[in-house]
Amino acid sequence: MLRNGIINTYPSLTENITTEVTVIGGGITGALVAWHLCNAGLATVVVDKRHIGMGSTAASTAMLQYEIDIPLYKLIKLVGERTAIESYKASYQSIPDIKAIVSKLNADLDFKMRPSLQFASFKKDIPGMQKEIALRKKIGIKTEWLDEKMLYKTFGIEKSGAIFSNRAAQVDPYVLTHALLEQSIRKGANIYDHTEIEKIIYTPRGVTLHTTEKRVIRSRYIVIACGYESQKYIPRKVQELKSTYATISEPLNRHDLWYKNALIWETATPYIYCRVTSDNRVILGGKDDNKQPAARDKALSLKTRLLTQEFHKLFPHIIFKPDFKWAGYFASTKDGLPYIGMIPQRPRTYFALGFGGNGITFSVIAAQIIRDMLTGKKNDHEKLFSFNR
Repeated sequence: MLRNGIINTYPSLTENITTEVTVIGGGITGALVAWHLCNAGLATVVVDKRHIGMGSTAASTAMLQYEIDIPLYKLIKLVGERTAIESYKASYQSIPDIKAIVSKLNADLDFKMRPSLQFASFKKDIPGMQKEIALRKKIGIKTEWLDEKMLYKTFGIEKSGAIFSNRAAQVDPYVLTHALLEQSIRKGANIYDHTEIEKIIYTPRGVTLHTTEKRVIRSRYIVIACGYESQKYIPRKVQELKSTYATISEPLNRHDLWYKNALIWETATPYIYCRVTSDNRVILGGKDDNKQPAARDKALSLKTRLLTQEFHKLFPHIIFKPDFKWAGYFASTKDGLPYIGMIPQRPRTYFALGFGGNGITFSVIAAQIIRDMLTGKKNDHEKLFSFNR
């Protein structure tokens, strides 16, 4: 928001309304869902208890990668071969899907296709990484192995090896959220911020939502798209909360800081990652832990120093001077996959929960699945990310 300012303003709800679908959550996930629903011809309302786009969306570092937090060879052991492979394929397809969405929006979204590089944090990681490459190639995902010599020659990084992929991207998620909602408004959507849902009543014919300001929304269906805060609508625990840290450098003089300004991350858990912005800054993040908000905020300066030290080990010739720093929560699941779809306890309710490091790409998949479920269209990915998988 510092960079872009207030792009658009939205009213709070001041009257009782009726609609087909109400989306709870006005971040990037809710915006993607609303955009898909409006394009399918469904009357849609979006509500958020804060300002639009000011939750996790404004804090996202927006590394758009198909790689799920859990490698394919490990995911197969967790969820089975078919589910693991199809999940990776769906995530792989989500990158060009985002590109197609961006091409339909008349806005400067700082979107760029980028390659990605995952380097081995330790030598012991090499066998698993090579196994991973073989599996990905087998299912049609193009990757390349860079050995120690090639990695140093190409990136100047002194590590034992790395997986190089040509399919990744980056975007400004705050601007993208507003661009999606602006186009949704043109197609008839209504967007309300500072509108908190206090109570939800289910009826045989629909759902009635009551706000804290005593307004009522009558809706045929609702979509829960409020990130980790969605847990309060689910009777069993489906997420684990982590604190994460990020910093961004002062602008640098060079446009090409490393090979093709690829997105870079590592195999360690938790991992660090970095990317280059359009104004020649480096976004650097990671060092996740289990700290609660007060302790997390207190640790922010130390975490920034540690992140900066890690970056200088990778690129000693690049001077990284932190300009801004921030921290926040993110949610993950046991298998690294999102939860998309319905639960018996919440009739007429669809969940779009894109957790982990793939929040935006998972949200694209969620928007497609929920659109198809509401319009009666078959979606092959529906069962992959269901709550009863």
